[in-house]
Amino acid sequence: MSSITIIGTGNMARTLGARAIAGGNTVEVMGRDQSKAADLAKALGDGATTGEWGAAPAGDIVIVALLYDGVVPAVAHYGDALAGKVIVDISNPFNSTFDGLAHREETSIAQEVAKAAPADVSVVKAFNTVFRHVLERGRPDVFLAGDNAQAKSRVEAFIKSLGMRPLDVGGLKMAHWLEGVGVVTVGLANHGVGNLDFALGITELPA
Repeated sequence: MSSITIIGTGNMARTLGARAIAGGNTVEVMGRDQSKAADLAKALGDGATTGEWGAAPAGDIVIVALLYDGVVPAVAHYGDALAGKVIVDISNPFNSTFDGLAHREETSIAQEVAKAAPADVSVVKAFNTVFRHVLERGRPDVFLAGDNAQAKSRVEAFIKSLGMRPLDVGGLKMAHWLEGVGVVTVGLANHGVGNLDFALGITELPA
């Protein structure tokens, strides 16, 4: 199983932490507010620990569970403390009306993280196309993108430990399009599906 550090103390951090522990992984929680991080670790139980904000994470896989505009600044703040880690960006940079992306360029938060992180860090985009409560209660397909095959393999193994199916969409430049898929899920929730109780997935034809 995997050794996971979660940077963040919000709902996604709580959900992924709980699923991670249920899947047999070790979990460390880090947050700007040390008391909130400690409270979340206590709530998660089963040996979840608390790390100090900005210190070297204990986990080999570091999930940054922050709002999109806080992700790159947090990675820059950690700096060399992240050396050698696999960083998983789960954010969605929605615009104010949730019908487009906040950035106009063909980039992604994950690609900007790669620029801000130490050179030996591998960045993977994942989990951004699934609503939180579906991650909590369901077994959805999880799309991921990244440039390092070994890093993606480790994240795939973690996703499988959660009882979910990882689906690789390609290199890190595909993170831009995964963020676009995040926008599509909100559009479906507001229109064609009409609720949040779904996840996008792949249906394969029988052989």
